[in-house]
Amino acid sequence: MIDLDSLNPPQREAVTHGDGALLVLAGAGSGKTRVITFRIANLISNQGVDPASILAVTFTNKAAREMLERVERLVPARRERPWIGTFHSIALRLLRRWADLLGYTKSFSVYDSADQMTLVKRSIREAGLDDSVFQPRAVLSAISRAKNQLTPPERYEKETLDFFGSRVAAVYKTYQSKLREFDAMDFDDLIGNLVRLIDEHPVVREEIHRRFRHILIDEYQDTNHAQYALIQRLAGDHGNVVAVGDEDQSIYAFRGADISNILNFEKDFPGAKVVKLEQNYRSTGNILEAATGVVSKNVNRKGKRLFTDTGSGEPVRIVSCDSEREEAKFVINRILEMRSRVPLSEVAVLFRTNAQSRPFEEELLAANLPYSVVGGVKFYERAEIKDIMAYLRLALRDDTPSIERVINTPTRGIGATTEKVLAEASTSLGISLWQVIDGPLTFLADRARKAVREFRETIVDLRAAAEKESLPRILDFVLLRSGYRKMLLASRDPQDETRLQNLEELVNSAREFYEANPEAGLAEYLDSVSLISDVDQYQQERGVTLMTLHAAKGLEFRVVFLTGMEEGVLPHSNSRGDDVEEERRLCYVGMTRAREQLYCIWCVQRRMHGQFRDQSPSPFLAEIPEEVTEPVRLQSRSVSAGRSWDSGQGRSSAGRPEAARNVFTFFGGGGSTSGNEPVRFDPKAVRPAPSRPRPAAPGGAGGGGGYSRGARVSHEQFGDGVILRMEGTGPEAKLTVYFDRAGTKKFIAKFAKLRRL
Repeated sequence: MIDLDSLNPPQREAVTHGDGALLVLAGAGSGKTRVITFRIANLISNQGVDPASILAVTFTNKAAREMLERVERLVPARRERPWIGTFHSIALRLLRRWADLLGYTKSFSVYDSADQMTLVKRSIREAGLDDSVFQPRAVLSAISRAKNQLTPPERYEKETLDFFGSRVAAVYKTYQSKLREFDAMDFDDLIGNLVRLIDEHPVVREEIHRRFRHILIDEYQDTNHAQYALIQRLAGDHGNVVAVGDEDQSIYAFRGADISNILNFEKDFPGAKVVKLEQNYRSTGNILEAATGVVSKNVNRKGKRLFTDTGSGEPVRIVSCDSEREEAKFVINRILEMRSRVPLSEVAVLFRTNAQSRPFEEELLAANLPYSVVGGVKFYERAEIKDIMAYLRLALRDDTPSIERVINTPTRGIGATTEKVLAEASTSLGISLWQVIDGPLTFLADRARKAVREFRETIVDLRAAAEKESLPRILDFVLLRSGYRKMLLASRDPQDETRLQNLEELVNSAREFYEANPEAGLAEYLDSVSLISDVDQYQQERGVTLMTLHAAKGLEFRVVFLTGMEEGVLPHSNSRGDDVEEERRLCYVGMTRAREQLYCIWCVQRRMHGQFRDQSPSPFLAEIPEEVTEPVRLQSRSVSAGRSWDSGQGRSSAGRPEAARNVFTFFGGGGSTSGNEPVRFDPKAVRPAPSRPRPAAPGGAGGGGGYSRGARVSHEQFGDGVILRMEGTGPEAKLTVYFDRAGTKKFIAKFAKLRRL
């Protein structure tokens, strides 16, 4: 018998629930894993349930291992163990037994992401398509979405009528045919094929229902359609399903997660009991009040209010900064101040997109503070950044490793065989690889020779630009001339939007360097980046944690800096309608990572798409109850040197924020300052969260009817796109727009009918 006295009343109610469906709404930090493990242990030890008849499903192998370890600590070793694993591992285990019923062998292969990419590239070629136009990542992403909706190739072909989808349908059919030919399944097939197996084979269905009498699902709010369908099949008639989750932490819609699965649980399982876990064991009262104040504005939620017995704690600090550079300096200064009291590993800097990490990484390096990037790669180590840096090095000098990195990136039709022949020619002739490429190339076939010459012409053009253009313009030209920006814009892979943002941040880096060092050129910039990238000495200890809000889910820290809390950043500029609710949930997740101190920071101006733009505070800031907050009023030299501010609107009368050497003074809610009053957060001046994109304001800073180069726009006929070029100003400006689906179109600004996104 296990002792349940350590559980609070709602936890105990969930643990001891008998037969029938149960929904456990587990707020952040309320002990959901404890409930799941105690319930499994209670079933085994106190109710005599056979461990092998218990199936617990979670989303990561790490979580599954920890859950099994905790169960085994509660219930000492037994001959049988409960089934605990991820959706994919459970599906694989069952398919290994019955795959022959679907036409596979029981020893079928499981293709990982690299295998999938190789196969989809082959399928694109066999479908007669150009993989430089139909990006393999984007095609594979579309196929994955179809599989997660349990849509087979034949139905996908009938239901998908747009140009891109019709081409994907042909690839999907070939791709799936090849998987069958090679006796292989990809990760998405594991769940889809198990659903099919249960549907088509009554003997299998009956045995599964007889074996699994108790089913527990962790993180139920993150299930997609295929996983939801599998749960329905596994439950059978007994309906002993315990779903544990939190609709307020549903933040993975971009991966296919469907919040309606948890919202509709009681409809799917009539008579289901609902238990709410609202006591939080992580955060202080003020942090919980702040987070609840934000998420309670959502309509799509069950509703709960977190509380704690640990006291109110420190207020939530709302911080207004001049720019993203000042934001980074503020955070690092605060970390240095608290370093003697708070270990660096207990500090997290959270942001909406990976691209926002760059200023923080640079300031941490300058302060000689160790850090780690969780759920991502350090900014200057990301593949797209390394690719463009390779082009920049080639714009200055011969560099064989850089050539090898980008000779076929983006795809130019230069295959591995051609690269090998070029390398052999370099070795046998005793000359550099660039000298071979710059030569007659008579030893190559016509098609390969043409492709290599195109690469050579690209590099020659980059070198010409490097001799006469300013540093920011060189970077812009590299993105254009190399075709790299076009490649990412044409992609349907959601990750490529993040890669574009990272490249825009690289352009911002070049602008900052150029503004601080007007006489410096490309060589000096590359040297500065090389120094920034040399971080091996800091990897020996973990240090400060940098991560996106998505990556932070499930973690906790004593101190959290939630940065970039501006309209267009958080909530993201692409959010609209129900998407704003997901952005609000994302904010809630970030806030509830903090145990003791929470800073919510926004910038008055931020460099975006290479230009400084006035920013508005996030509407989520106005949703935080004022009584739990404290404004941190920030004064820097840029303010005290004579800049004037309108604190209600958060706007500067100066052109752009100064990046260099700010000295900060911090004031609490009742502090006073000398000199000019710095900008501060005013919740009454914040607009509510938008439910749809706002149209562009006429006569904006871009000078073309509110349009500016690099801006994302939408057109009623052509869909979403980006402004690549502007010629002239005002309503007569000529705009060149690249649309995601329709390609390049040209407009006169006053007739364009474009809507800013």
